[in-house]
Amino acid sequence: MGQALAGMQNSDSSAKSPTANERFKTRSEDWMTMGVIAAVVGHFALFALFPSLNAADIDFSADEIAMVELPPEVKIPPPPEQIARPATPRVAAAALDQDITIARTDFESNPIENLPPPPAGARPSDVPSYIPRDVEPRLRNAAELIRMAERLFPNTLREAGASGTVGVFCFVSENGDVTNAVVQSSSGYPQLDDVALEVAKAGEFETDMNRDLPVGVWLILPIIFSSN
Repeated sequence: MGQALAGMQNSDSSAKSPTANERFKTRSEDWMTMGVIAAVVGHFALFALFPSLNAADIDFSADEIAMVELPPEVKIPPPPEQIARPATPRVAAAALDQDITIARTDFESNPIENLPPPPAGARPSDVPSYIPRDVEPRLRNAAELIRMAERLFPNTLREAGASGTVGVFCFVSENGDVTNAVVQSSSGYPQLDDVALEVAKAGEFETDMNRDLPVGVWLILPIIFSSN
């Protein structure tokens, strides 16, 4: 019987002692209460110690916009009318004579004796013109013409420092002599132009040939004057 009482006491003591789960629940409730209190105190301290915020003064006034006058409206003219196409040419019907022939143009049918004569008094040496030739004639006495130009240079113009170039049209005959001379471009000094004509007429050229025949030709001879 004593053993039975001891067993009952042991069972009662074991029934009254809390389990681990009950102890965990009790402790968690305590920690939750302390956490809520700490959160409230922290938020209160945050709001109490946080600096105050003041909104800046915002000005809603705007600058006055200057009015700009618009340029006058440009009126674009209408496009020009389309150019009418020319009328299609019409070929007139013409009856051609099948017996029409062209006259012969060989030398036998047109001898030289039947050709019209050249204009009266017109010679190649009268007016400067181009005359066909194989090569340009070469001046043979260039050094002599230079000395002649220096000798005939007027002293008054030389002392005044005058200078210039005269272009002279020269007609060189079949013999190589200059038979006609005309001023092509002036130096600006009439006296120098006269001297240039005299110098050009003293020129001697090699005989020019055209198809192995001597021929007279026109050419331009520059005469240079320098006061130096």
